[in-house]
Amino acid sequence: MVTDKLMGFLDEEIAKLKSEGRLARLRVLQGAQEPVSTVDGRRVVNLTSNNYLDLANHPGLKAAAKDAIERFGVGTAAVRPIIGTMELHQELERRLAEFKGCSAALVFQSGFTVNVACCQSLMTDASDLLISDELNHASIIDGARLAKAARQVYPHKDMKALRAILESSAARGARRKMIVTDGVFSMDGDVAPLPEIADLADRYGAFVMVDDAHASGVMGRNGRGTPDHFGLTKRIQIQIGTLSKAVGAVGGYVAGSASLRDYLISTARPFIFSSSHPPSVIATCLAAIDIMLKEPQRIEKLWSNARAFKEGLKKLGFDTGASETPITPVIIGDTAKAQAFSARLFEEGVFALSICYPIVARGKDRLRTIVSSGHTQADLELALEKFRKVGKELGVI
Repeated sequence: MVTDKLMGFLDEEIAKLKSEGRLARLRVLQGAQEPVSTVDGRRVVNLTSNNYLDLANHPGLKAAAKDAIERFGVGTAAVRPIIGTMELHQELERRLAEFKGCSAALVFQSGFTVNVACCQSLMTDASDLLISDELNHASIIDGARLAKAARQVYPHKDMKALRAILESSAARGARRKMIVTDGVFSMDGDVAPLPEIADLADRYGAFVMVDDAHASGVMGRNGRGTPDHFGLTKRIQIQIGTLSKAVGAVGGYVAGSASLRDYLISTARPFIFSSSHPPSVIATCLAAIDIMLKEPQRIEKLWSNARAFKEGLKKLGFDTGASETPITPVIIGDTAKAQAFSARLFEEGVFALSICYPIVARGKDRLRTIVSSGHTQADLELALEKFRKVGKELGVI
């Protein structure tokens, strides 16, 4: 408990969070991130990780990291604009640009920081207009708050509403207009209608930024993302990707024009004022790109597992919402019941985290499940059996 009187408000805030069921407890992963992992001392089928392609503990990636440490040390001890840029960083950026079909790329410390940086650096005047889907990631919301631009939010995937914003007087008078959307939405697993967004952007003179955190390594050829999936690479000006999910390491990047890269190097505060990635991480990401290009069967297995698990849940009577991807929500609709469901599953050997209000809308409380290419048929059958058992026990099905 807090003893400093000036900080006593923290105890009150914590009590409030507890009463609302929002006080987080850190789960402890004991060992590597695997499809079946040890969490808090219990062996569980892991349906919570973003380790889509089962690369987080891949021998080739670990070997690349070890070699980079021997050659380049454990860190750069500097920010990129001073002396924190190694040849490895530039090589990764060249490879990412090529992978995404763009002229250039720039690596950031995380996907969160790259979204914040792009919104803040590109929308710099009150006469600019940033237009965002209502279910975009928190990093886009925070980036929009830090931008000096006016902001408009359209209902989720509502293209009529987006068109109305673009036709409004505010948009007609804007200096710059940027439409921002997730490629794959992280809570529902549905996909943005990028063809319609691109058409509207072209018609009304806006440029488009797509956060492909949950599509990187998942959608498109060899995991190139949603613009590639829809054949829109040349019409999407700003592609955001992550190195923290399917790639299995940590970081984020933006891919686009050479001018975009040059501009962000000089203006993006998270890039300018944060130390660069250690060489081991960069080498790991390079090795991951090689695997994604050489082993497309990993993505095929990911989607095969996702389809099987999603269909299994539906056959049991669960509501999987609007999911179109390996992110599959199991809608429960009640905070207490969702939390109880997650806790009972964990006791039964399946880890599926509950996601509740205010992270999702009231009445949309859920368990969010994510399968990987590393899950076996036996893993998924066990998980489905436990979902059936607990679902009936709690009256969800």
